[in-house]
Order: sequence, then C-alpha cells, then structure tokens
Amino acid sequence: MTFRGVLLVAALSAVAAACSSSSSPSSSPSTTPTTTTSSSTTVSIPTNARTLTTTAFSPNPLAVTVGTTVTWTNNDSISHDSVADGGMWNSGILGPGQSFAFRFATAGTFTYKCTLHPNMVGTVTVQ
Repeated sequence: MTFRGVLLVAALSAVAAACSSSSSPSSSPSTTPTTTTSSSTTVSIPTNARTLTTTAFSPNPLAVTVGTTVTWTNNDSISHDSVADGGMWNSGILGPGQSFAFRFATAGTFTYKCTLHPNMVGTVTVQ
C-alpha cells in the first residue's frame, strides 16, 4: 500500500470511529485522532493532568500504524503512569520528567488510564 493509501485508510478510520462514538464528551475523547505514520510518536502528560479527563494525555485519541513506538512523557510536577485497560502495557510510576515507551505490534483499539488518577484516560488506535 502506498503512503497516500495508508493516510487515506487512517483518515477514513478516524472519521468512522468519530461518527460511531456515542459516549459523552466527559467520559471519552471527542476529537478526531491525531494520526502518525512515523515509527515513533510522543504522548505528553501535561501540567495539572490529574484535574483533566480526556485531555490528560496529549494527543488523545491517537492513531498509529502497526510497529509504531509510543513514548509517554510526564511533563507534570507529580507522578503518573500509563496502564492499558487490558494489561498490554504498564509504565510503572513515572516521576516528573520520566518517560516510558511501548511498541505496538498488533492492530486494535487500546484504552488506558493513569491508575493514580483514574479520571485521566486515553485511547490509542493501531491500524
């Protein structure tokens, strides 16, 4: 598949996912996923993330291709973690300035949260 084809598939998947969502904005991401076709991308945990919900991880939602490594970086002044709801990854506690990387080897939609602050939620869609 060409690079244009991958981008078109990613864009159509993002539109389909956004149109099929019936959750309220306070409980799930309501924006179009940020899509990356590079081999790595970073998710930031911003300052005061514990007071946020779907914006506690940025970008969120995130769409990547199989094989992409996602790195979560804690830019807050307190500790957080990134734990997949299905147990696929667990960053352990990330202090301020620390990072955790995970390579997505399979396609699917993966929800995750900060177990220290369960209102902090995110979604990674792997295509």
